[in-house]
Amino acid sequence: MSPRVLPVGRRALLVEVDGVEQAQALHAELVRRRAAGELPAVEEIVPAASTVLLDGLDDPRALADRLRHWRVPDAAPAGAASVVLPVRYDGPDLAEVAELWGVAEEEVAAIHTGIGFRVAFCGFAPGFGYLTGLPEDLHVPRRAEPRTAVPPGSVGLAGPYTGVYPRTSPGGWRLIGRTDAVLWDAAREPAALLSPGTRVRFEAVR
Repeated sequence: MSPRVLPVGRRALLVEVDGVEQAQALHAELVRRRAAGELPAVEEIVPAASTVLLDGLDDPRALADRLRHWRVPDAAPAGAASVVLPVRYDGPDLAEVAELWGVAEEEVAAIHTGIGFRVAFCGFAPGFGYLTGLPEDLHVPRRAEPRTAVPPGSVGLAGPYTGVYPRTSPGGWRLIGRTDAVLWDAAREPAALLSPGTRVRFEAVR
């Protein structure tokens, strides 16, 4: 289907699609077309759960007319940057997740590390990526009572997403482990380890 395109201010467009997979695919296609010189100048292309924002356009109306006739790709292309995150699977919610999944605690790590994830979009905190890839039968609800402080590097699950907390912050995701990887470093280029489209795999360590 064709996307829905809405003006945002004077220099931006918000493109609405049907869900996170189409948003990932549209984001990848927009980035590809920008790199190939097939898009007008755009400062930022920002994906979210079911939208992609294009900001810094000189002529949003002309691009909106073009976008309304696009057909959104079915899936994002396979080629993308990849990251492996080493994780100690000893999180405080590990037992609850195992129960929700109907498996033994020691099986959670094997299941989680066997899944290929992709960063759908970023938000909540600098460096926090919303990773898709969990099969529907492994989706888990958020905690009824969020924690006031989740340690940096905590690996959590919430609904269809996996995420890694880049810094200490409140959070209601179910924590299954922790990584020493630095998700956000302002002195690094790029500062974020994970960006939209990045493929991610987790590796169990002791």
